Amino acid sequence: MEIWQAIIIAIVEGLTEFLPVSSTGHMVITSALLNLNKDEFTKLFEVCIQLGAILAVVVLYWKKFLVFDKDRVNFYIKLIVAVLPALIVGYLFADKIDALLESPLVVGISLLLGGIVLLFVDNWFTQPTIEKDEEMNIFRALRVGFWQCVAMIPGVSRSAATIIGGMQQKLTRNVAAEFSFFLAVPTMAAATGYKLLKGRELLMSNTENLKLLLIGNIVAFVVAMIAIKFFINALKKYGFRVWGYYRIVVGIAILVAIGLGYKLSV
Repeated sequence: MEIWQAIIIAIVEGLTEFLPVSSTGHMVITSALLNLNKDEFTKLFEVCIQLGAILAVVVLYWKKFLVFDKDRVNFYIKLIVAVLPALIVGYLFADKIDALLESPLVVGISLLLGGIVLLFVDNWFTQPTIEKDEEMNIFRALRVGFWQCVAMIPGVSRSAATIIGGMQQKLTRNVAAEFSFFLAVPTMAAATGYKLLKGRELLMSNTENLKLLLIGNIVAFVVAMIAIKFFINALKKYGFRVWGYYRIVVGIAILVAIGLGYKLSV
């Protein structure tokens, strides 16, 4: 992997991690378009640059994470409960999930179907009752956590799944989006930590790999900061429909390319 390739992938990660468009799906396709060899470092890189995106959430919402009081204790308890389903499912089906990550066909279908869903989401949940995350109880948080498991299919989008899950649990659209951001922190921290632990020898044996990973995280952090602010404003103004159209267009483009024989896997 060259530095310019690492920067492009990191930009894609930062832009799409918190949007309901699937960062994993976009990175799968981007890697293929860049003709990147799917070696062990590339797979590790695509997961571990999520650390930069995580830090963007912590910085933007630092009072939620770093100011300690009674409300924060309840906040952390809800995050821990919500992340448990993904940790369990991810651990039990890690190999099958890794296999799906190399399938542009799965990405294309998931983007298309998910886009159709987003066209109607704003009309499904029109009477929210929870306007602050403090009003959400542990059981609602756990149910949102189960929704997050759906996003282990590449192209589904962790952000979309958890936001829809939050709205289904009576959260307002904005509160559901913010809780999705918060839930990303322990979820991606666990995934990144696990991947780093498995790939520590690969990193320690090659300083170039460490440099690429550092650059990737810095780029992902900066871009994610911008993307989060943009998404919240766009969500208030346009809802989910615009993202639905985007997903449908990209999903169809991928499926057409595959049908025409273009190689989108490496």
